[in-house]
Amino acid sequence: MDQARLERSAARVRNWVEARDYKGYDPGDGLTSFLRPLTFGNIFAERVLQQAIWKAPVNVRPLVGVRPLESTKGRGFMAWGYLLEFARTGNTEARDRAIACLRWLDAARVPGQVGHCWGNHFDFTTRSGRMLAHTPTIVWSGLIGQAFLEAYERLGDAWYLDIAESICRWVLALPKEKTTTGTCLSYTAVFQNSVHNSNLLGAGLLARTWKHRQRPEYLEAAREAVLYSCSRQRDDGSWWYGEDPKYHWIDNFHTAYNLDSLKRYQDSTSDGSFRSQIKRGYEYFRNTFFEASGRPRYYHDRPYPIDIQCASQAIDTFSLYAEEDPIALDHAERVAAWTLAEMQGSDGHFYYRQYPLLTARTPYFHWGQSTMFKALTHLLLVKACTR
Repeated sequence: MDQARLERSAARVRNWVEARDYKGYDPGDGLTSFLRPLTFGNIFAERVLQQAIWKAPVNVRPLVGVRPLESTKGRGFMAWGYLLEFARTGNTEARDRAIACLRWLDAARVPGQVGHCWGNHFDFTTRSGRMLAHTPTIVWSGLIGQAFLEAYERLGDAWYLDIAESICRWVLALPKEKTTTGTCLSYTAVFQNSVHNSNLLGAGLLARTWKHRQRPEYLEAAREAVLYSCSRQRDDGSWWYGEDPKYHWIDNFHTAYNLDSLKRYQDSTSDGSFRSQIKRGYEYFRNTFFEASGRPRYYHDRPYPIDIQCASQAIDTFSLYAEEDPIALDHAERVAAWTLAEMQGSDGHFYYRQYPLLTARTPYFHWGQSTMFKALTHLLLVKACTR
């Protein structure tokens, strides 16, 4: 794929985010609407309101009082992308913006916890219950932790590693599902919730931090988490989102999270015990979720919706696996080419979703803009390193 086209696309989405001072909408922000009192605190009614705003084919948020918000995960992905841009180009402005984002994240951590952690800036109601604003999750905290570790490895300042260790302390204090075949880290500290991608994101953070600090409790917890999810991998190489029957679906970007985390675990620890599970999972991902054009599928068994998070995470995961799979980079470029042609607007932002008869163009910040910026900078760096 044309290098200049990738660079222009990354610059356009970066400019879009910076022009809005790192604020934007989020798929799950509907409960900040002035319509929420009409739900009378009923969980089901809150979910209906949230989903109606989330899945509307046009952006109704300005009409119902939902305003652009800060996003900790969005900042984390922007910081990560800036660091990759700096690694490729030596652009000190990108380095300085990464540092500013990470300093902002340090100040924005959830107070009163045993370590650094982050969550949404809004209440969010799920099948499992209600999570209040700023309830920390292992997904947000694990991915932000990777940005801090990237900064430590690129910039060498031990402060970033200290923050990663602080996140690890919070992860180790989470509730756990202990079994004879591994231990699952909980999605949140509020209640035990066993989900594969969040469990493995925690493992990936613990393992990469262990590589630098060699604390045995990090390695032990990471291996137990990996054992839990790899023991429950399906025969075809896939994973359910979670083992509880209500979580029995298989989708693109959560599978990619699993694969990224497993590779980071293996690369950080040199533990090859799960090599076959990683190989089967990667082959399932590569062979299941993509059309020949590069268009990503959301679910394993149907083509729609086409979601920007699936596109961004696919580009990122294929870039990560480029050394393992000689055709991974071709797949990353094919997904990128399709996404830039079909899902990037004239103002630089990426659309949310395509459906059979329409495209939802809502400009989410973390879900689409920051993830695509990080994915494109990652692809550009890998291409530069393989020339």
